[in-house]
Amino acid sequence: MTDVLPALVQARPFRFMVVGIGAAGSFFALSWLLVSLGVPPFAGSAVAYATAFVVAYRAQRGWTFGAEHDHKVAFPRYLALQAGCAALACLVSQVAVTRFGLSPVAMSALTVVTSTISYLVSRLWVFPARGHGYPGKMTAGHAATPSKDTARPSWRADMLAALLAALVPLTVYAVTGFPQLANPAGDNDSLLQLVEVRDLLAGQGWFDLHQYRMGLDGGFVMHWSRLLDAPLALGVLAVSALTGNVALAEQIVQVAWPALLFWLAVFFLIRAARAFAGGHAVLPAAVVGGAALYYLGIFSPGSLDHHNVQLTLILASLALLLEAPLLRPAALLSGICATLSVAIGMESAPYAGTLGAAVALLFLGNGARERLTARDFGLGAAAVSALVFVATVPASAWTQAQCDTFSIVQFAVAGLAGAGLAAIASWKAASATVAGRLASLGLLGLALAAVVVFLFPQCLASPYANLDPRLKEMWLSHIDEAQPLFQIVTNDPARAVARFATPLVAIILMALRVGHGWRRQDSLVGSLLVMAFLVSAWEVRGSTFSIAFAVIPLAAWIACWRQRAQTSPSNSAALRMAAAWLISVNAIWAGAAGAASSAFQTDAAATGANAADTACLGKASFAALSRMPATTVLSLSNLGSPILAFTGHRVLAGLYHRNVAGNLVALDALLGSDADARTVVERHHVGLVALCRGNAESRLLMARAPDGFLARLMSGDVPVWLEPVAETKGRPLELYRVKPNG
Repeated sequence: MTDVLPALVQARPFRFMVVGIGAAGSFFALSWLLVSLGVPPFAGSAVAYATAFVVAYRAQRGWTFGAEHDHKVAFPRYLALQAGCAALACLVSQVAVTRFGLSPVAMSALTVVTSTISYLVSRLWVFPARGHGYPGKMTAGHAATPSKDTARPSWRADMLAALLAALVPLTVYAVTGFPQLANPAGDNDSLLQLVEVRDLLAGQGWFDLHQYRMGLDGGFVMHWSRLLDAPLALGVLAVSALTGNVALAEQIVQVAWPALLFWLAVFFLIRAARAFAGGHAVLPAAVVGGAALYYLGIFSPGSLDHHNVQLTLILASLALLLEAPLLRPAALLSGICATLSVAIGMESAPYAGTLGAAVALLFLGNGARERLTARDFGLGAAAVSALVFVATVPASAWTQAQCDTFSIVQFAVAGLAGAGLAAIASWKAASATVAGRLASLGLLGLALAAVVVFLFPQCLASPYANLDPRLKEMWLSHIDEAQPLFQIVTNDPARAVARFATPLVAIILMALRVGHGWRRQDSLVGSLLVMAFLVSAWEVRGSTFSIAFAVIPLAAWIACWRQRAQTSPSNSAALRMAAAWLISVNAIWAGAAGAASSAFQTDAAATGANAADTACLGKASFAALSRMPATTVLSLSNLGSPILAFTGHRVLAGLYHRNVAGNLVALDALLGSDADARTVVERHHVGLVALCRGNAESRLLMARAPDGFLARLMSGDVPVWLEPVAETKGRPLELYRVKPNG
């Protein structure tokens, strides 16, 4: 006990807490004393607060953080921090009580959160340790003592910059009351992800990936990974344990999870930009990167699907590879992150593969410098692929090849590639010369090709090659994120500009670097950027990655003009710097393109239909349905995930390529005659039919079969075996009940 107490007193967090509690106690005591002496309450409280503030500042600077910081710098920062914490506490308290209904007792947890933020910012920015670029007092002894932190860019400062960038959109969402939670705007994947988390918490097995409430009786096996379900489920469990309210816990996780990922994604963008172009690129990376990620929308409240996690992991892998020459564990962690991104979803396979290929080619060109990076990256990829395979694939399915999810296919490729690269980099005879590395890496490439071609040839086909032709025509060809570039340019040029402008500018900037001292950083960033652009030209969903990767060369470009404007001030330099900023912000392109498109748009009916579609997909539209006894609902595929998330019903159709049978049966009913629809209803025990007139899918099916069941229902021709649900008449989501015995 005698050793514990002195150690506790020396701990900075303990000192910080003691000062904070003491300052709060001083404020209450002094204000009570002044008011008791007859001072007006407002004046007494102001004097007490000012006194407590100065005492707290002196104590934090002198006792907690060592009294080595200049007042001219530390005091304004401390003042700004306390003002920011006060504003944050007020905002969070307002939202927590009015939006989430937290009790005043539960609000004490928010005080802990605010205090934690205050401590972290105090340590990293207000009173940072010496050697972190702080312009405060430095003794001769300090200056003479070298430090790893003085030779390596501070990750703490970058973490703080990323936090500030993440708080901006979070504040915007909070001020507006987190509208995305009530109106997911068709984010079917996030809604179904929430359903899967609920199923896991309700006792569904870890290896059981069936979605029992979608499709035909018995459901179908989803292709998603439990690796994402696990942290979300743990978050819901932890918050529900604190609040005693599972619904509230889900909402808090829906806000906190994407906000955390946004913070990490901006942090890794900043780290990558710093490694790519130096410290001057940090501010542009934070601003342009934050704006780009906000525009993408995959980090907004309620975004629980795998896309934001995959992007964050790939950015982490890239940033770590850029830092690998200076940071020993970085390459190992990079390989882990790249492989985890593939384990969570196959959409990131092109980018993880590109990083692996770039590491191998860099090792080929410079074996001495890149040997350890190649070895560690390969070890990380191989080890994690084995762990993921054992942890997420049941032993009964170890020999089953699945092309759309992590299975023996991905394990074999990632394991062989990673272990092979690590072995070659570790074997002197194979890595000593360029010829040896070329031969060894060539043999590894041939082995990987042979494994895929001879053992898993089915995975060389298009991901949707075996999809039923009717689903390709009526479903896949109308999914926005699956459209190719030429179709986007033809049908929605404004969206094409918003999605492809900044990546194209970034590629041009990278091309201009060729022949001017090409570096390993250029190889890593350039290869990822080009790959993402090619993927986005095939399917526009790839632009999610290309827009993010483009931030790095764009930040370097802005940093270059910022330095020129500082070293050689002129109107021309200032204008060019301003132009670089404007051109680099994705939202400006999107806004300009949207304004131009609106100026020429004359289809008011389409605008009204889009508004009706949005209203139909809002949570409130499903209130009446949620109150009805659980049954099977015949609906559009667009309504499948919302019905599962907002009600206890099951559905036939959903926007998932493995739900082939359920989607086909729903199409047969909606496009067929009344008799065909009745046959489906009776055979699959359908109790309700849901209709959304404003949905684009409704208009598409109506145009395809103008005399079909759906078209007749939309025109008001209700078959005798259905009856309208009175309370939903005229609502965005109309319901029809199947009559007993037809």
